[in-house]
Order: sequence, then C-alpha cells, then structure tokens
Amino acid sequence: MRSARLIGDHRPAVVLVAHGSRDPRAAASTSALARAVQRARPDWLVRPSYLDHAGPRPLDVLAALPGTRAVLVPLLLTAAYHGRVDLPAVVEEAGTLPLTVTATDVLGPASPLLLAALTRRLSAATPVHSPPSDATTRSSAPGAGRRLFEAAPECLLFSADPGRGSGTTGWDCHPLAVGLDAVDPGRGPGAAGWDCHPAAAGLDAVVLAAAGTRNDAARQTVTDAAASLGRHLGLPAEVCFASGPGARADEAVTRLRESGARRIGVAAYFLAPGLLYDAAMDAARAAGAVAVAPPLGDAPELVHLIASRVESVLPRSLATAA
Repeated sequence: MRSARLIGDHRPAVVLVAHGSRDPRAAASTSALARAVQRARPDWLVRPSYLDHAGPRPLDVLAALPGTRAVLVPLLLTAAYHGRVDLPAVVEEAGTLPLTVTATDVLGPASPLLLAALTRRLSAATPVHSPPSDATTRSSAPGAGRRLFEAAPECLLFSADPGRGSGTTGWDCHPLAVGLDAVDPGRGPGAAGWDCHPAAAGLDAVVLAAAGTRNDAARQTVTDAAASLGRHLGLPAEVCFASGPGARADEAVTRLRESGARRIGVAAYFLAPGLLYDAAMDAARAAGAVAVAPPLGDAPELVHLIASRVESVLPRSLATAA
C-alpha cells in the first residue's frame, strides 16, 4: 500500500463493501445504509459496492472516484473469509489505481453500538402471533422506538413490600423488568402502564440469529455477541446459524422452550435481508418464536459504528475536512 497523499479539495471517499446477494432486498438495504452514512457525514463521499452478485464491484467504484484517497469499510459482522481474504485482495488490486486505499476492520465483534442496534431492531420485532386483547400500546419519546406493554406476568413488577411506594428503591423485579426506563409514580407494582425495556417487553428469552461461518474464531464472536445481548436484556440467550456449523434457529428456540421459556424473540445478526435471513426467521417461527427482528439495515448505531471505523484509519485532518 502506498503512503497517503494530500487530496486537495476532494472529499475522502468511503466505499462500503457488502457481500452481495441474489435477493434485491439486500442491495436496497445496503444502498439505504450508504445514504444514511452520507447524510451523517456530508464531508465524505459515500458509495456502496458488492463483492458478489449485485454490482458495482469495489474496484469499479474505486476507479470512478474523483479523489486520491479512499477507505473501504467491509459490511461484515465477523472476520471470516471475506474479511480475511477478499478485502485484502481488493486493496492489493487497487494498487494500480491513482489513489491510496485503506481498509478498516469489519463491524464486529459485538460492541456497545452493535448491541444498541440489535436492541433497537428487536424492539421493532414483528410479532408472530397477535398480542393479547388486553395489551396496551403506548408511544414513547421520539426516536426511542415503539414500546409494547403486555399485561402479563412476564412484564410486571411483582413481590412488593407494601410499605414502599412505586419508584422506591427496593422493588423486586422480574428479570425482564431490568432496564425499566419509565415509571409512573402514581402507580404501584403490577399496575397497567409500567414500561419494560422496549426490546424485552413480553419476552422471557432471546435467540441471536446469524448467517454462519466455518471459521471457528469468527463463529465464537457471534456466540459471545449472543451472550452479551442476553446480559444486556436480562434474558436467557441462545445463538443460531443459518449455515455452516452450529445450531439452527429451530434448535435454539426448542432448547429455550425445553428450559421453560415460552415467549422467545429472535434478534437478527444480519446487516440486510436475504435467503439466509429468511431461512433463520422461518425456522424460528415454526419452532414457536413469538417475535422476529428485522436486519440491522440503516440503524443509527450502525451508521455511527461505520463512521468510527472510517475515522480510525483516516488522518484526523482528512476525517473532518469539508
């Protein structure tokens, strides 16, 4: 790789490199993510690209750039084959172009930003079954996501000291109530209207579904992400993979059901929809999952994570230049 050169008045280019899919929804999702990054960082020139199936290819995008400095961001959640082999190959082939190309790390393993994005999407999970007739839906502050409260034991404070008022330190909570973010001081425990963590409302376990990989180290980072998500939500958690070694979604849901869980939600460790995402969610539904989350898509936390990856490799003067 050649040393960096000044880029004059040109903005640094950021090329998002997705795996690519035959499913047109995947390219649409990647394009939406690129637009979201562009809106967040108008001082950069942001373009999507694809390693396979959809176009354009990374080298084609790089060759058409007006500047002399580009950063490749692999839209990958694990450092498996594409991150370890394909991306370095792109950087090497770009050596014939009149620009300096640098690749960032992949977006995984799980970080606070990734966990926040997973939580956001889980809070918007599509119910597999209609909610109970006594469910109460309430709107939260803008941007906080839709909060679904179900008048069921899983989502209520219980076991109170009658001498304590609501909101007083010492109320005993069901694990699902860890992370309560709103309390009406006029209501006691068990009263309708208590807000649970948006992503955990009505759930008693969670599965983290991922595409899968044959790389043991990469697969372990997904397993670690599932454990981190479970701790974050205060829920039992399992991991599943749509391909390669490891449990499938129906197996993970079944394990949790056998351990006593009845309201299992599925979080998606997928950046975009596609055949593997569909396979995992269909299997989870068939096994009894009550809610399945959409892919990460253009979640604001993912946009922030991409920006942080770019800033970590661009000289500061270029990362902030208009």
